[in-house]
Amino acid sequence: MTKEALFDSLERCPVIAAVNDKFFDNAIASPAEVIFLLGGSLITVAQRIQAAHAAGKYIFVHIDLAEGIGKDRAGVQFLAQNGADGVISTRANMIRIARDQGLVTVQRFFALDSQGVDSIKDMLETSNPDLIEIMPGVIGKIIQRFADAKAPLIAGGLVQTKAEVTQALNMGAFAVSTGMKDLWYL
Repeated sequence: MTKEALFDSLERCPVIAAVNDKFFDNAIASPAEVIFLLGGSLITVAQRIQAAHAAGKYIFVHIDLAEGIGKDRAGVQFLAQNGADGVISTRANMIRIARDQGLVTVQRFFALDSQGVDSIKDMLETSNPDLIEIMPGVIGKIIQRFADAKAPLIAGGLVQTKAEVTQALNMGAFAVSTGMKDLWYL
């Protein structure tokens, strides 16, 4: 697989099926052309890779979540030898190792607060992944889900504008925390 072929696939079908072993068969049956295997194990991963390829799909294994597969060069070599198209990891060293093995790499980042977001750029320069995944993709949905919890919800992290404060409050947040001084005066 080439990166260009993967990118063409993602242009045709931009939704990636991100699944664990439990829902793997659903991903195979779906129109998604790319599967992110979030888990799996040393025992199941080779079969999952074969099944994905037989269905004409690309498969990336989240090595940080795969049981029994070392989070090291040997673990990446194992995935490459078993035909994985790529590796997902939050760890820069795993991304570098996977690139050295010729795998397409996806580095996953959790954008939790401003400091974390600022550090993403530095980490990208050292790991140089092929693709990045920023999580969470939808924060408003999370606010809505927990707005009626027993404890009042405070939305915090990455809130930088009045519109974002207003959106969080409209979605059900009780309050908003921010490091942006200008917003303290709203």
